[in-house]
Order: sequence, then structure tokens, then C-alpha cells
Amino acid sequence: MRSDESTYDRHRLAQWLAGEARADGVSRRDLLRLAAAAGVVTTLATLPGPAAAATPAAAPGPGIVKPLPPELFTIRGTNAETNWAGLRGTGFHTPVDRFFVRNHTSTPVLDRDTWTLKLWGSGLRGAPDATRPVEFDYHDLRRMPSVTINAFVECAGNGRSYFTSQQGDTVAGTAWTLGAIGTARWRGVPLSHVLHRAGLSRNAVDVQPRGLDDDYVSGGVNLGRVRRPLPVAKAVDDVILAFEMNGEPLPYDHGYPVRVIVPSWVGISNIKWVGDIEVADQALYSPWNTDFYKLFGSAYPAGGSAPLTRQTLKSAFETAPGATFAAGTRHRLTGRSWSGNGGIRRVEVSTDDGVTWQRARLHDRPRAAAWSRWSADWHPDTPGPTALLARATDTTGRTQPVRTTPNTQGYLFDAVVRHPVSVTAGSRSRP
Repeated sequence: MRSDESTYDRHRLAQWLAGEARADGVSRRDLLRLAAAAGVVTTLATLPGPAAAATPAAAPGPGIVKPLPPELFTIRGTNAETNWAGLRGTGFHTPVDRFFVRNHTSTPVLDRDTWTLKLWGSGLRGAPDATRPVEFDYHDLRRMPSVTINAFVECAGNGRSYFTSQQGDTVAGTAWTLGAIGTARWRGVPLSHVLHRAGLSRNAVDVQPRGLDDDYVSGGVNLGRVRRPLPVAKAVDDVILAFEMNGEPLPYDHGYPVRVIVPSWVGISNIKWVGDIEVADQALYSPWNTDFYKLFGSAYPAGGSAPLTRQTLKSAFETAPGATFAAGTRHRLTGRSWSGNGGIRRVEVSTDDGVTWQRARLHDRPRAAAWSRWSADWHPDTPGPTALLARATDTTGRTQPVRTTPNTQGYLFDAVVRHPVSVTAGSRSRP
């Protein structure tokens, strides 16, 4: 599949640069307005530069249904970031009450008995349009053969704040630390099955799910409901329409009644509250694969990188920043590492700010699209401040770097993160 994705990336990038991808209700004037709002000047007349940061204006509340206790979450605008210390001892799957929330607007409360999924577009036989789509209701999906997968969902901006705090780079967007990720057991119907039931054509190129949350407004421009195309090769490979999370119906904040799960890909691909899917025989345009969720900056082409697909490599400690550890006592450090390109093969931990490293014990076998838990023993002797570091190597052989290449919207931070802690002379610890 990776070769298919690489071909798709190159082909779509060429089409966007040539202005050949079909716009979906967003005018050229609005695209230029978005670019101007971001202060971006592009030398390509056919492609706007990056838009303003994808963070909404201040709202009276986060628009999230489930409780957000401060010991478990940090609220960031319309979003809720999981506090890593709250995951310690929770097992492989992230409990629903601790799973991060990424909303562009607010969580809709939908009724499964009135919900329908509409499929339409030129990539289906008979080319049904949006006014006469092929429709499936919730009970239709539940009667279809289902699969269960373990997969993480992670925002592309997870770790964004470290571009600034560790590297001194200026980036735009929600200042996530590392808590915009969660791993769950998802049950649902393979998207391939639904597409074939709807009449998938051999000429299909792109598949674009769209959510049922409110329209998203950025830079004074109404961009419509959140949507992002997938290449048909990915859509029919391992993508599912999920209706269960950790053995229970999806919660409202996580896509009830049905959401898209795209293993290993950036979070924006995993459309929540999916209501319709356009299947096209040509490249589809969305602000979420051109203006947002591409890499812009001095290290990238003037029109930006290809749209983001696979996630990158990261590691996190299940310890609060600034935690204290008693000297002269053995402590068990725990954490998790993950990669969008394969399983985790090795994790190394440093307790002296990167001077020395030790091999951590892995507690999960390497598996694609999911994290691995790990642990390491630490017996500090000298009181004072220090930093914990963890670096992972995945099954492709890639290891987390000391520094990563910056981009203006702060996506895909993958460098080793410095986790500040203190060692005290006392006998009490607060991990």
C-alpha cells in the first residue's frame, strides 16, 4: 500500500499545482482571502498558500458533551487534550473517559434512528448525485459483516507546542503537547464493503467522507462541513465505518453514531459523525487537504508538500511535567511509543537529559497503527532538576531525531521530547 500512497501523493500534488483538482464549493476569491489572512505570498497563481491557523475564534465553551475533569484533560479551545499522567496503568486501550477530543466546532447530538449515510458521485455506477444518493441507515450497517481493529487516532498537530518550546520555531495552531492521541478497539463495517454495495466504479479515484457537525469558519470564510478525500486504494484497503469503540456504541464526542477510521493516517482523515461520502472519478479538493494538513515553510515547495497521510513517530512518558522523584529509591518509568509507518521495535530512555541511554522493556508486540507500552527502572542518586527523554525506533528502522524540520502550521512533530522532572532528597515522590 505504501507505494500506492506515494504514487497518489505525487499525482495529486501535480494536479493541485496545475489547478486541475475540482473545488468543492469554495471560490477562488475565498481561497485567496484565506491565504491573505495567513500573511502568505505564493508565486503559484493556481494554488493558494497556507490558510490561517485552523483554530476557531474564542467560544463560550468547548462544545464537548462528556465531563472534562482537570486531572484528566487540558481544554484547548474547542478541544480537550489528554493528560498523560492520567493514562498510567489504564491498559492498552485508552478509556473513553480519557480519550482526547478534537472538534472543529462542537459535538452534535445525533439520533441513530434518523441517521442515514449517503453515497453519491461520478465514481459510482450510474453516477447518482447528491439529490438522489445511495442510502444506508444505521440498522443496514449493523446487519453487514463487521470487523474489529486496534488503531490509534492522532491529531496531525500533536506535539505542536514543542516546535516553539524546544526548537524556537514560530508555528500556528492549537498548542498541543503530546496528548492529542488515543488508541481504541474499533468495530465497524469495512468501507470497501459499503462502496461496493453502492456500486463502486472502476473509474473511481477519490472517496470523500463529510461530517455532520456545523460548518467551519476560518478567516471569515465559511468552509462548510469538515471533509477530506482519500485515494480509493486506501479507502478499499483497511478503512472502516466504525459504530463501536472499546466494545460500546460510539460516544457523542467520538463520532456517534458512525465515524470513519483510517488506520495510521493523520486524525483529520478519521471523519466523525459521517453523513455522506462522495465517490469521484477525478481528484477532489477540500480545504483540509490543501490549505490545512500540508507542510508549508522554507524547507518545502512554494505550494506546500503533498497532503499529509501517514502519522509520524513519537514517544511519551506517563508522568506529569515537573513531577518529583525521591533520590535513593527505585522508580518505574512508563510510557508509550507509536508510528504511522509500522510497529515499535525499540525504545530507549534517558534520565539525565540525553547524556546516557538505556533500553526500555516493551510490553506489546510491534503492530501497525497502534502504540506499544514500555517501562524502564530508574534509581536517581543526586537531587536536582533533570529531564527524561524517550526515543523510539519503528520496524522500518526510523528513529526519532533530536530536532525535526519546522513547518508553519506545526504538523508532525517527531523529535525527542524533553520531559522536565526533579529529584528530591526526601522520601516522597509524585510521578
